[in-house]
Amino acid sequence: MAQAPEAAYSKADGAQAFADVTYGDIDHEVLRLLQPPGRKYWYGFAFLVALVVVGGTTWLRQIYIGLGVTGLTMPSMWAIYIADFVFWVGIAHSGTLISAILYLFRTRWRTAVYRAAEAMTVFAVITAGLFPLIHLGRVWFFYWLLPYPNERWLQPDFRSPLVWDTFAVGTYLTVSTTFLLMGMVPDVAAAREASSGWRRKLYAVFSLGWQGSEEQWRHFSMVYLLLAGLATPLVLSVHSVVSFDFAMAQVPGWHSTIFPPYFVAGAIFSGVAMVITLLIPMRRWLKLERLLTPWHFDNLAKVILLTSLIITYAYIVEAFLAWYSGDVFERTTFYMRYFGPYGPLAWIMVACNCVGPLFLFSPRIRTNMVALFIISIGVNIGMWLERFVIIAGSLTTNFMPSQWGFYRPSITEILITLGSFGWFLMWFTLFSRHLPVISMTEIKEGIAWHKKALQREDAKAA
Repeated sequence: MAQAPEAAYSKADGAQAFADVTYGDIDHEVLRLLQPPGRKYWYGFAFLVALVVVGGTTWLRQIYIGLGVTGLTMPSMWAIYIADFVFWVGIAHSGTLISAILYLFRTRWRTAVYRAAEAMTVFAVITAGLFPLIHLGRVWFFYWLLPYPNERWLQPDFRSPLVWDTFAVGTYLTVSTTFLLMGMVPDVAAAREASSGWRRKLYAVFSLGWQGSEEQWRHFSMVYLLLAGLATPLVLSVHSVVSFDFAMAQVPGWHSTIFPPYFVAGAIFSGVAMVITLLIPMRRWLKLERLLTPWHFDNLAKVILLTSLIITYAYIVEAFLAWYSGDVFERTTFYMRYFGPYGPLAWIMVACNCVGPLFLFSPRIRTNMVALFIISIGVNIGMWLERFVIIAGSLTTNFMPSQWGFYRPSITEILITLGSFGWFLMWFTLFSRHLPVISMTEIKEGIAWHKKALQREDAKAA
């Protein structure tokens, strides 16, 4: 069946996106991804596993020798590990935004991209949860952070950011995993009927006995709506809690009330950019051009553009508050952030987060896969640098100039960071070829709407 040109997908309502797609086409496109993958897939998967092994071995070496193998030293006792933690928690927010909030608003373009975003959320939270443990010197005492009854009269310090992060990550992981598994039930049941062997047994477990009866659909719709309503506040609450790790401290450059909305906008910004970074190669390599159309990426790019403008505003407000406060420590920290040792990183951050996304004002750029992929990569780099500059840049210039220092990451921290990317991509790669990465159910629900919208457009043209 002929594929419509990309220019046709620039219509605002997106009706042309599924003008020639049938229910059978949707089932075929998604279920063929669940066939045994080829040799290239396993080569790529082996590379990711190798990254995980390198990162895991490096972490074991750090546990055996101690945190002295890292670049952590006074006054910079938070650095790459905490930057990685904040980065991965931020990546996880796009899934909740696309799957829960946009579902409540009945946004049509989310149907083809939300499943991948939900899976990305779960794997990003799992990755983020590792870094507080990696940052602990004595990781075998990690359970001291949990508020459970014990005979040692040792209770967690609820003023500690480590305890706040435990609650934030635990809550987010529980809700996002439940939301993902519940939404997959009808699609996994369809895959169960089309498979055999061990895959059929696996899908039988995940489908929870789904038969597609009217009663099951009614209960499914109600539960999914309730979970969406429950997950929506997490977009605001979880990353606000993470921002409190910094805002509640007295360190210059951290103690600011703008951090909660600033961090939430940055989380959505980086998360949607990561969705685009993953979906564009997946669209090409798995030949999903009929389901992941430029219309979907156009709308994702608009979200990036909006949140980029919010981030730019936050940077300006942060600079204004440092100047207007008259506080010499705030002014010095802010000046050193952009003109000190980490100045080049800060300006790269501004270029990636504030300047690059401005090209998305052009509809041609928003539907150009190569340009959009480059911009999304730049956003990911810029948002990681933002977390690093905020953390290391503020700690190295504290209240006492005699204690100022310069943090240099060690090879240990770099290898563990690379291992975390391999860990995240490994799980996402497994998911994309063994479970439905695109929702067949919701795309089918939207076909009737798309065709009616196309008929309205044709009537107007006539």
